Amino acid sequence: MNPWLALTPGDDPAERIRQVGRAHERFLAGNIPPERMRAVVAESWARSARSIGADSTAPIDLCDDELEAYRSAHPLARVVPLFRDLLGGLADDGDHILAVCDAHGRLLWVEGHAGTLRGAASMNFVPGARWDEAHAGTNAPGTALAVDHALQIFATEHFSRSVQRWTCTAAPIHDPGGRLLGAIDVTGGDHLANPHSLALVRATALAAESYLQNLEPARPGPSVAALGRDEAVFSTGKVRTHLKKRHSELLVLLTMHPGGRTGDQLGFDLYGDDVNPVTVRAELSRLRRILGPELLDSRPYRLRTRPTTDFGTAMSHLESGQVSAALAAYPGPLLPGSDAPGIVRLRRMIDDRLRAAILGTGDRRLLQTWLNTPGGADDLEIWEAYTRLAPHDLVAARRTADLTREYACNVRATST
Repeated sequence: MNPWLALTPGDDPAERIRQVGRAHERFLAGNIPPERMRAVVAESWARSARSIGADSTAPIDLCDDELEAYRSAHPLARVVPLFRDLLGGLADDGDHILAVCDAHGRLLWVEGHAGTLRGAASMNFVPGARWDEAHAGTNAPGTALAVDHALQIFATEHFSRSVQRWTCTAAPIHDPGGRLLGAIDVTGGDHLANPHSLALVRATALAAESYLQNLEPARPGPSVAALGRDEAVFSTGKVRTHLKKRHSELLVLLTMHPGGRTGDQLGFDLYGDDVNPVTVRAELSRLRRILGPELLDSRPYRLRTRPTTDFGTAMSHLESGQVSAALAAYPGPLLPGSDAPGIVRLRRMIDDRLRAAILGTGDRRLLQTWLNTPGGADDLEIWEAYTRLAPHDLVAARRTADLTREYACNVRATST
């Protein structure tokens, strides 16, 4: 059984709608969904319930000139003609809607027959609305982003009641470096719940990724991607090498010290006081075999050619005052799974500088984007700043209140 398909062969759609609808009401009453529920849907309901109620409506996040400026600059703007070519026939038949969202669930393009679009507008399925799970509950584009996989959401599987007359199929889209850019979605009636629609939407997403790959210019030298991933990717030309944890840490540390580091210094950066010189030398020897002797020198250990790095790019944008560009270049913390002292220091420095710059802008959109990063989810100061700028955002107000109570309880517990 394919867990990403809404229906299996032999399922009666009407009966399935009733079964899941009853499970949905029981879930809202505090009962655990039955075993026959798809796990991806049950887990999504649990995530959604932490942020919104079942009668919530997706909020409008961007509109007018702000929306137009944002989506025209978005990388997915380059593949919208491809989406229209491959899926536009569905959008024109009067029964389906074609939608494209960014990595935060903001709908950027929503196209289809005028009558169908009017029906979708009644639930705020419109450009500029937020359809991630935290703002719209379980739905195909939002859940595809959450689990990073193509899937279908069928009728009453939607968390929000206002969306349960629709069925949708969506697939995530990534840039050539693997960073999540957004999702492509087709929304329509119950007849959309079939393997062919899932395959078609997934194939369209893959075609978009291939197109973006071919658009990417060849890099003049090696590069390192280490933001938002536990293991770095080292690239030379079109060859990408996924490094193991220690090699990732060593490579990042070497990029930060172009003058070189001794084995003892690298050992301290990796292990602190509990350093084993033999282990460090062995790891460096393995890294040299991966990178090639023409790139890594010894005595001291240094890179002959300094690679470009994604964290270096983000910091360069910050230094030139381009906070929006810095945030766009930041998919997440530096090697978040690493506890190496040198990496921890560098990670905190990057996050602290970026966070301070975002807070200093007072820009509602930048604050909201930071709140959707792993570091922003529990950042009370940023939530408070955002809530002051968006006083009608009930989700933000509730999250700010929850964090305020949580932090107050922690302070009382510590003081006693």
